[in-house]
Amino acid sequence: MMQSNSPDPRAALCLLLGWDVPSGAFTKADTQDVLEIDGWLLEDILFETASGEKIPALFHRPATGAAPAVLYCHAHGNRYEMGRDELVKGRSSLQGPFGPALKDIGVASLCLDMPCFGGRQHKSESELSKALLWRGKTLFGQMLSELSNAVSFLTEHPSIDAARIGALGFSMGSTHAWWMAALDQRIRAASALCSFADLDRLIETGAHDKHGIYMTVPGLTAQYRSGQIAALAAPRALQIGVGLQDWSTPKDVFEVGKRDLDNGYDAAGVPAMLEYFIDPELDHRESPEMRNAVLEFFTRRLCS
Repeated sequence: MMQSNSPDPRAALCLLLGWDVPSGAFTKADTQDVLEIDGWLLEDILFETASGEKIPALFHRPATGAAPAVLYCHAHGNRYEMGRDELVKGRSSLQGPFGPALKDIGVASLCLDMPCFGGRQHKSESELSKALLWRGKTLFGQMLSELSNAVSFLTEHPSIDAARIGALGFSMGSTHAWWMAALDQRIRAASALCSFADLDRLIETGAHDKHGIYMTVPGLTAQYRSGQIAALAAPRALQIGVGLQDWSTPKDVFEVGKRDLDNGYDAAGVPAMLEYFIDPELDHRESPEMRNAVLEFFTRRLCS
């Protein structure tokens, strides 16, 4: 497990992932279409990586001025046809799309199609994960690398305040959000909903098999616990939202992750920067109360 004298835990995690995070920037960002809605623009963007990978994205931003922004990480749910559209269409597990809700508090948002989702379904999750694992890389690492490139895009965009960038996601997006907060120190505040638990303990319950193969990082649990990784976000703001009837966050498994996370923020001297929304009766979905907590969190941590 991670030791306090580890010289550079972020570098060690990147070695396990097989990718560097932060990883640089996209080589291209071409706007495909733009809609104006109530003084804000919804841009359909096609990013391109140095390797030639093309990544569709939706960018919701003000037409004028510089706003704080959230990197919105979409969910999985075995709905590979969904990706960036979750930002503006939502999904059944959510209280509605987050894009318009964030706009209402003055926060821009950017959502990328992750590999195998939305406009990137040309390879399956199984096919891509196995190929990367055989080559000493991980699909999870590729996802985080692309999300980090998206942060670079936001920091350089004239419509965005580079000092006020957050991350947000539900389910798979939750895991992306708290890992991004841990690895990319440009993330000022992150909110992670309905996927935060100690993976080693989750394996003991058998519930880990409900996660997609994209999350497989060889050797991870032998060296790091989830709460220790998430604690790398300190001293920056982090919000964890869970329901204790959720298969991915059972109470005893969540408590292990929470203990490590609490300890990390306490050791950094910033316990007040760590926040929780815990509903003992909630399953794998967002409640109205959780939505309110998220928007209130970003209002305080990004907008002020």
